[in-house]
Amino acid sequence: MATARRDPAGQAADVLTIFGITGDLAKKMTFRALYRLEARGMLDCPIVGVAIDEWTIDQLREHAREAIATTVEDPDEDVFGRLAARISYVQGDYSDAGTFERVAAAVGEARSPVFYLEVPPSLFLTVVEGLGAAGLIDGGRVVIEKPFGHDLDSAMALNAELHEVLREEQILRIDHYLGKEPVMDIAYLRFANSVLEPVWNREHVSHVQMTIAEDFGVEDRGRFYDAVGAMRDVVQNHALQVLSLIAMEPPAGNQPDTVRDKKLELFKAVRAADPKRYVRGQYDGFLEVTDVAPGSTTETFAAVELAIDNWRWSGVPFFVRAGKYLPAKASEVTVVFKRPPKLGVGPGRLPEPNQLTVRIEPAPGSRIRLFAKKAGEEAFEPADLEVLFEKEPGEDPEPYERLLGDALAGRTELFTREDAVEETWRIVQPLLDEPGPVHPYAPGTWGPEEAGNLTRGVCQWSEPWLPG
Repeated sequence: MATARRDPAGQAADVLTIFGITGDLAKKMTFRALYRLEARGMLDCPIVGVAIDEWTIDQLREHAREAIATTVEDPDEDVFGRLAARISYVQGDYSDAGTFERVAAAVGEARSPVFYLEVPPSLFLTVVEGLGAAGLIDGGRVVIEKPFGHDLDSAMALNAELHEVLREEQILRIDHYLGKEPVMDIAYLRFANSVLEPVWNREHVSHVQMTIAEDFGVEDRGRFYDAVGAMRDVVQNHALQVLSLIAMEPPAGNQPDTVRDKKLELFKAVRAADPKRYVRGQYDGFLEVTDVAPGSTTETFAAVELAIDNWRWSGVPFFVRAGKYLPAKASEVTVVFKRPPKLGVGPGRLPEPNQLTVRIEPAPGSRIRLFAKKAGEEAFEPADLEVLFEKEPGEDPEPYERLLGDALAGRTELFTREDAVEETWRIVQPLLDEPGPVHPYAPGTWGPEEAGNLTRGVCQWSEPWLPG
C-alpha cells in the first residue's frame, strides 16, 4: 500500500538546513535574522549549515558571531550562545552524493525539515536533486531566493525542473519585499477600513504612481547588475507585488490561500506591457563600474505605464518607476483621485486632487492629502492627515526575520507561487524582447528627461513624501 505524501503547509519545522551558510547573504542577513528570532523566543529547532568551505564548527560559529556583531547593535551574549548551540556544520560539494548522505545524518529523524538554498540559481536544481536522491524531501519545504528565472521561458523551465522533485506546495520563493512590514500594511489599510472601498475604483481614481528609488549606484555589484538591470531586479518582482496589493480584489475570509489567489487574479488582468510606454535610463558613470561590460546598455532606471483590464481599474493608468542614483532613497505608492469640479468657494480655481500615499521607506506610513482654506486668504492649502506605521524603531520584524520565521512555521502567504511568477514575467516580457534605447541621466536626478513624457497628458511624477 502506497504511503500518502504529507502536506508540509502548516507544519512547524523540526530542523533548518542552510546551503551556502558561509556566503555573503548569510553574513549580511541570515545570521541577523536568526539572532532576532532567537531573541524573540521564536527559534526552537537545530540548524545545519552546509557549504563547500573546509571549516570546523568552531570556525562557523565564530563567523556567525562576527556577522552578528557587525549587523546587530549590542548583541546579547546569552542569545548568541543559545543560537550557536543550535548550529552544526556539514562540509561538501553539492554535486557529491556523499554530501547529502552527511546532511541526512545531520538531519536525523526530522519529519518537517526546511532547506534554505542560499546558493546561485544555477545550483538550485543540483541541490534539490541531491535532497531528493537522499530521501530528504517528503514532508519538507525548500526555500529559494530570487531571481526565479530571467524571463518567462527560463522561469517556466526552472519551475518544471523543480517540479520533477518537489510539489509546488513545498517550494517557498522568497521576495524580501513581501516581508517588509509596510508592504504588509497595504492590505490592512485597504481592507480594514471600509471608508476606502467605495472610492477605490475607476470612477474616483485618476491614476496611480509608484516609485522605488535608491540614492546610490551599483557600487561593487557590477557583474550581477549588468546581467539584470532595473526591470528584472525591481519592477518584475518588487513593484508588481506592491501593485497587486494596491489593486487586487478583497480576499475571501474562508479560504486558506485567498490572498495569493487574489494577487494571481490581478496579475492575469494586467495587460502585457507596451514597449512604446517604457523608458530606460542609465546613470552617467555606470560604464566605469568594475565588471560592467564596455558599451553595456543595461538600464539602471526603468519607468513604465501599466494597464489593468478589469471592471475596477479599466482606463486607470498605473505609472511605475525604479532606479539607482536618484535624489532620495524612497519607496512609495500614491493613489491620485480625480480632481473636484470648480467650486463656488475659493479663488475660482479647481482644487488639486486628493491623494493617498503609502510610504514603504523611509519612515513607513500613510498620508491622505486633503485641502482646506488657507488662513486669511481665499485660497486652498494642503491639510495632510499622516499616520506612521512603525511605533518603535527596530521592534517590527525585519523582512528576512519575518520570512524565515514564516518558512519555519509553515506559513506560505508571503511567498510567491509558480503561477504568479509566470504571470509577472508575462507582463514584462515585451519590454525584455523590445527594450528600446537607454537614455543617459545625471546621478542625483529623477532619471532621464524622457521619463516625463510617459505621464504627459495625465500628470507629472510627484516628488516622494519624505520625513520632515
